Amino acid sequence: MSVQQPDAKASATAKAALARARKDGAQPMLIAGGGIGGLAAALALARRGIASHVLESRADFSAEGAGIQIGPNGTRILQSLGVSEALRPHVGVPEAIAVRDGASGAALARLPLGDWIAQRHGAPYWVVHRGDLHAVLVNRARAESLIALSTGAAVAAVAAAEDAVAVASAGGEAWTGEALIGADGLWSAVRTAMLPACTPRFLGKSAARSVLPLHEVPPALQAQEVGLWLFADAHVVHYPVSGGTTLAIVVIVADTQSGEDWSAPVEPDWVQQRIPACAGLLRDLLAAPQAWRRWPLNALPTLPTWSRGPVALLGDAAHAIVPFLAQGGVLALEDAVVLAAALKDSKDDAAFAFKLYERRRRARALQVAKASLQNGRIYHLSGAPARARDLVLRLAPPERLMARYDWLYGWRP
Repeated sequence: MSVQQPDAKASATAKAALARARKDGAQPMLIAGGGIGGLAAALALARRGIASHVLESRADFSAEGAGIQIGPNGTRILQSLGVSEALRPHVGVPEAIAVRDGASGAALARLPLGDWIAQRHGAPYWVVHRGDLHAVLVNRARAESLIALSTGAAVAAVAAAEDAVAVASAGGEAWTGEALIGADGLWSAVRTAMLPACTPRFLGKSAARSVLPLHEVPPALQAQEVGLWLFADAHVVHYPVSGGTTLAIVVIVADTQSGEDWSAPVEPDWVQQRIPACAGLLRDLLAAPQAWRRWPLNALPTLPTWSRGPVALLGDAAHAIVPFLAQGGVLALEDAVVLAAALKDSKDDAAFAFKLYERRRRARALQVAKASLQNGRIYHLSGAPARARDLVLRLAPPERLMARYDWLYGWRP
């Protein structure tokens, strides 16, 4: 990917807006990106009495995607933000992760979730459609007087001083604030403005996602559990969402086609041609959806910094990771509450707050990123290493296997 060149007109607009903002005084926090991380940050700030203005580049706040898994470290945050009760009718509460060999369908392990993980970590493990989660966050933000929401507000340029920030669109609109939080995802415009050489790297794998009405799913796969099927260099995950009425399906396979579009439509044959020969039950499931969306998997190199003066990065903009621990969205939730606390603690010094936020979050994000890559390597083993993995899964106590992730799910701000 070539480094995006700054828009000269937008840069001039941002600089002019910055000059006006410095004269006008107090401004809200600007948040670029109205996804899960940006909205969570706005809500976390509001709970600490800090006003914000969320700038969403799209024309509306509709969310694309399929399922998202939210471990106890994430559901605990949703409770603190006051959205868990509104979300509860839409979630699934899986009892276990059912791990199977993809080729034969043989059961390898049944790892406990449900009551076991809720009691262990003081919060449940939920699965939910990304659209349902996003809608609840949007509705909660709209009801909050300290949050302003704007759509069609794509950041094309950033101008910053010690006491104010301005951003501008390519169309000539400008917005000003005390500071700027870039929660605008993997292909972040804010990160490009701050660190233009730091770009995502394609990993040679892509994911395809779909959803299927539960009544169209083979009966053996309708249980309230996360299904995980392992192959050499591929895996499949599925689980019920939308209050148990729909099954979210994700297929991850080797691929050579990179790109920035994370919701490109592909024909069912795209999945059928890339997934290895698989058990009949899984083959029937993957043959059922008629609509799939593909996104290339990218990782972000470790950034030299997450902030520069009154501009900071959050979520995928700061530390995009592979989805092999189902923690990308949850890390953004964690970032949101830690950043809000740092801003509250630092009063009027946003630059200091952002450095404090990074010190509190960097090691955690790197640890999760490393564990996610390792999980992917384990999922995609072949030959003798895969057989050794399967033996461990069959023989090790399931609770002991899950206890290895206490550091992940037990996190608290």
